[in-house]
Amino acid sequence: MTTDLGELRKEIDGIDEQITSLYERRMDVCREVAQYKIENGKKVFDSAREREKIDAVGNMVQNEAYRVGAQELFELIMSTSRKMQYQLLAQAGATGRLPFTQVEALDTAGARVVFQGAEGAYSQAAMRQFFGSQVNSFHVDTFRDAMHAIEEGSADFAVLPIENSTAGIVSEIYDLLQEFENYIVGEQIIEINQCLLALPGTRKEDIKVVYSHPQSLMQTARYLSAAGWQQISMKNNAFAARKVAEDGRRDQAAIAGSTAGEIYGLEVLESGINDVKGNCTRFIVVTNQRIFRADAGKISICLEVPNESRSLYHMLSHFIFNGLNMTKIESRPIEGKTWEYRFFIDFEGNLSQSAVKNALRGLREEASDMKILGNY
Repeated sequence: MTTDLGELRKEIDGIDEQITSLYERRMDVCREVAQYKIENGKKVFDSAREREKIDAVGNMVQNEAYRVGAQELFELIMSTSRKMQYQLLAQAGATGRLPFTQVEALDTAGARVVFQGAEGAYSQAAMRQFFGSQVNSFHVDTFRDAMHAIEEGSADFAVLPIENSTAGIVSEIYDLLQEFENYIVGEQIIEINQCLLALPGTRKEDIKVVYSHPQSLMQTARYLSAAGWQQISMKNNAFAARKVAEDGRRDQAAIAGSTAGEIYGLEVLESGINDVKGNCTRFIVVTNQRIFRADAGKISICLEVPNESRSLYHMLSHFIFNGLNMTKIESRPIEGKTWEYRFFIDFEGNLSQSAVKNALRGLREEASDMKILGNY
């Protein structure tokens, strides 16, 4: 006998109507649960209770083939319930205060700014674009030195590269943001125009060794591969230019910006050697104060999630439920925890917005660890 598809769809519609009605009843009860928790200071998220519930649902299913699907459905229902409870807590004024202070503008008058590298580094160019050409600045050898400088107060701000449009993230910066109690308050994007620099009078056929930062070597990989030169990594492009100048050898060259060439008396043998044109690097401005500008529109956080199935999915659902646009996610291994990762997330919003507060509250309760890296 042929089954009528229309009749089957009508039957599904009737079942869906019952499910919808039951869902509304369940959420009404969850509101009462939320009210109890508000009055008694209880936490919204009870992982043990939810695990018991999921196991119980699995045992209720008669057809074994539907077990996993039923459990997944109830995980989603309970996740939605939690998010509604977070909203009710917010409406009751029980959101808790975020440890950040809103300011109208950054106080940069007389500020001392540190950057990593040497005179002529791209970080210096980014710093001058953000703070102005008359900025009071100094430079250090490593990114860690820069973070220490603002942590101890010898600098008010640090300018650090965090990602390149071609070569990707600067992983060390992500690790340092998690390690130090320093916070992002601004960003500056500059176009990168890599140049081949050498002593005046050097010919390209004289070159045997090229020095530069690993990211710059990646950005010019095709160019360097065709030339066949030995590549040696340096902590900074400006360091590479300075080394070539100080060594005084015509078989050496550096990849850096033209400004570094001018500072160290090197000749530009070729400019624009980036594999990809329009190459840009994003720099962050970091301070040791927990502040954010009133007009800030991007938030960076890092979090660790339980090593369980779908745990990352549940974390990310907080952005969906609160209507927030996530713009970036990166992962970094957690030191001392084999095959476990810390996630770095950027999303649009301001710490003063209720939707942001709701999402952050849910993330803080459900993540193994969560840190706000800045709003800028």
